[in-house]
Amino acid sequence: MNASTKMNTRPQYLLWFCRLFVGLLFIFSGLIKANDPLGFGYKLQEYFEVFHTTFLNDYAAAISITICAAEIILGIALLLGYRAKQVSWGLLLLILFFTFLTFWSAAFDVVKSCGCFGDAIPLTPWQSFLKDIVLLVLIAFIFAKREYIRPLFLSAGLMNALMVIGVIFSFGVGIYTYNYLPFVDFLPYKVGSNLPENMRIPPGAPKDEYVITYTLKNKKSGESQKMTDKEYLKTEIWKDANWEIVGNPENKLVKKGYEPKIRDLIIADSQGTDYTSEIIENPYYNLVVVAYNLDNANVNGMGNINAIAVNAAEHYNVRTVLLTSNTTESAEAYRKKHKLSMEIFNADAVPLKSMVRANPGLLLLKNGTVVNKWHFHTLPSYGELESKYLRQLK
Repeated sequence: MNASTKMNTRPQYLLWFCRLFVGLLFIFSGLIKANDPLGFGYKLQEYFEVFHTTFLNDYAAAISITICAAEIILGIALLLGYRAKQVSWGLLLLILFFTFLTFWSAAFDVVKSCGCFGDAIPLTPWQSFLKDIVLLVLIAFIFAKREYIRPLFLSAGLMNALMVIGVIFSFGVGIYTYNYLPFVDFLPYKVGSNLPENMRIPPGAPKDEYVITYTLKNKKSGESQKMTDKEYLKTEIWKDANWEIVGNPENKLVKKGYEPKIRDLIIADSQGTDYTSEIIENPYYNLVVVAYNLDNANVNGMGNINAIAVNAAEHYNVRTVLLTSNTTESAEAYRKKHKLSMEIFNADAVPLKSMVRANPGLLLLKNGTVVNKWHFHTLPSYGELESKYLRQLK
């Protein structure tokens, strides 16, 4: 092997490492988000709000599925060495876009979590930005060495067939989970979760720690300085009448305390009375219908849920409640129009979107535990619900 061959061989090992790392990470990232495209769509809406492009809100789910599929497709293509030049350009443009978004989120503190890995691996904006910087360096190397990337298989037909399968798979995952439910639920309302327990702060749990900073000014010299509340007491400067506190103290969080998994769920009636505990701690089977926005709720799905609710109440006295973020007036009008046989309560849209990725969706609770949950496309028949769960009541 001559010197020239050695020079050409060494970058190949590094190039293969970069291809494997970037390709697998893109596939993983795309699959994690495609597992919950509606959740990623909600995250995109936060960005639309920041950049004043809220006209895209109605297309958030479609954009979410497309971005997830693009990540997976580019990752597969990079590993296969398929159309290396075009794929390298696609990777570079995509990571530049992601890096810009994560930097903007971090620098201006506008979106608290980028949603890069969905709810499975939550990252802070700065963590996301650093992750994208690493990827940008690796992808820049791949882009610079793109002419050295060779197809994994010599047969063009096989490569094309593999990519067609990859494209179908990439879009198929997102479309399936959007129309049904995530394969893996990473949210605190997943099946088997006990909601009261997820809302509780255990005794002795660490609390948020803050540092109070005072601005002090010397009446005689005009000198000013800042010091924390601990320094203020330790130095006993407060005993010196020449020093006075000016302005308002700054209160800064330095250490985050324990946060319950569910911290924003409040269920209230039309009068504002809190029914959260009564509903989620019901010791018997009860049905919770979740429709964060009744204006966009699937009418057929709501009708099927209502039929289940009527039968469950008639035969087993099972209570059914509808949780929505709509106003009391619009929710009542909706109930009358569609002849719903369920009590209506109000809750914020954010926790409702986390309860079930459907509008409407159905949860079966017992003693605070999520026994099961369904998308309106996968609702059980009343007979199935009765034979599997309700018949135990007799």
